[in-house]
Amino acid sequence: MRATRREFLQWTGLVGLSLGAGCSGALRAGGAKRPNIVIIMADDMGFSDVGCFGGEIATPNLDRLAAGGLRFTQFYNCARCCPTRASLLTGQYPHQVGLTVNGRSLTRNGLTIAEALRRAGYRTGMAGKWHLSLTPVLPDAERHQAWLDHRYDPQQPFAPLETYPVNRGFDKHYGVIWGVINHFDPFSLVEGTEPVRSVPEDYYFTDAITDKAVDYIQDWAGRSEPFFLYVAHCAPHWPLHARPEDIAKYKDTYKAGWDQLRADRYRRQVATGLFDAEHTPLPPVQTRGRSWETLSDEQKAFEARKMAVHAAMVDRVDQSTGRILEALGRAGQLDNTVIFFLSDNGASPEIMHGPGYDRTGHTRDGTPVMYDTSPIELLGSERTYMGIGTPWASASNTPFRYWKQESFDGGCHTPLIVHWPTGLKTPPGAVCSQVGHVMDLMPTCLELAGATYPDSYEGHALTPLMGKSLGPVLRGRTRDGYEALFFEHVGGRAVRMGDWKLVAFSRTQDRWELYNLADDLTETRDLAAQHPDRVRAMAAAWGQWAQSVDLPVAK
Repeated sequence: MRATRREFLQWTGLVGLSLGAGCSGALRAGGAKRPNIVIIMADDMGFSDVGCFGGEIATPNLDRLAAGGLRFTQFYNCARCCPTRASLLTGQYPHQVGLTVNGRSLTRNGLTIAEALRRAGYRTGMAGKWHLSLTPVLPDAERHQAWLDHRYDPQQPFAPLETYPVNRGFDKHYGVIWGVINHFDPFSLVEGTEPVRSVPEDYYFTDAITDKAVDYIQDWAGRSEPFFLYVAHCAPHWPLHARPEDIAKYKDTYKAGWDQLRADRYRRQVATGLFDAEHTPLPPVQTRGRSWETLSDEQKAFEARKMAVHAAMVDRVDQSTGRILEALGRAGQLDNTVIFFLSDNGASPEIMHGPGYDRTGHTRDGTPVMYDTSPIELLGSERTYMGIGTPWASASNTPFRYWKQESFDGGCHTPLIVHWPTGLKTPPGAVCSQVGHVMDLMPTCLELAGATYPDSYEGHALTPLMGKSLGPVLRGRTRDGYEALFFEHVGGRAVRMGDWKLVAFSRTQDRWELYNLADDLTETRDLAAQHPDRVRAMAAAWGQWAQSVDLPVAK
């Protein structure tokens, strides 16, 4: 039997060990018009990729949101695509709503933000990546690969139709059901429940979902009801695909290598007050044995091109954000729209070596896709299938260690920007170090909308919310935080209590590491040997939580 958060904390004796203190209360003044809500999520974007978080990538629109809004420096996600999406949309730990691993369907014991807001009178729309449906594999491997390559139609949906976004609270959805795509010709593209069988020659997914988001805003502009818009990018998730004009902007940017990139980003983070050097020491780039200095000139050029394509993808996400801001402005809706921008996990070290499962083998016209290497001028086109790899991922996640999938902060830390001209009570450009989690967005949206969370929905009993509203923080106050936050994904695991964090690497699950984040936010000094009693207590708490969410690892 699953436990509520309060029951669990009472069992483990953790009540009162809060990550913050604060207050509660309605976000809107009495009689104020309910705000529109827009959530924009990047995919596999590093913590420091955006300019206002230390990056060199041109992100003027996101920087504009930050300058007029609020940035969070200690906000957590679930370290990977599906779990973060599940947690964000339902206010639960992902394990509670079917997403213990990737590629599963969101279960009905969790209410989505769209379902909650639609029942409260909001119009709801989604543009982009869903990745919360069971993804079927055809029994014939050759036919499955041909399906991925748009060269075979099995005459079946991409996933069970009842799990599609339009059947989970969204009035409309344009985007992909699966999680990995050719950005120029995506697999599993749908409008509502209907497959989109072809795309124009100049198609690019980031632009296409932005077109739809703008259309939605224009359609809603003349209506009296507020709206909820969820824009879920696939960029900059591999494969590295970007428009040539965007790549060209960064052709010389990364020639100094990943060590210099990490140092430069950290210097900007400290200079702008995001972090202080005393309590946030900078670990070196994690390269898994690859040194920039030992690479040949040809290898350096190839690596620099990969990071240039990654930057181009982030740049285009920023351009998308700019177009959404323009649409809101034209509609007269910008001032009373709450915008959240974040990433689903840290930058990814993954490099795929061949097609299969969700990866293309050919373009639609039958041209083979190149993995591992290609002529440098083709890198970034749909004829190639690359990832940035470990060193660049480490640099992208400055100042943290590790990357996507891990429960170290490089994997589960997200840059979060909140912008709301008429409602945000913090000073413009403020930086917030209060601890939060993506599961806080659901209860925050409920509070913004004046909506309630029911005991059941459409005949399904609902699990109580685990997230906590960010309302007090948006009002410029300190909120009651979490007694404990828990993490687990494919063996990586962690628990944070106050400033202490206990964490294990996914490949060494039997060894816990302990960090005091008040003095060592970047997890560089393992204190497990000095504090064995604390390790045992926190490990026991994590085990209790794991049992409460039916994690097999705890059995």
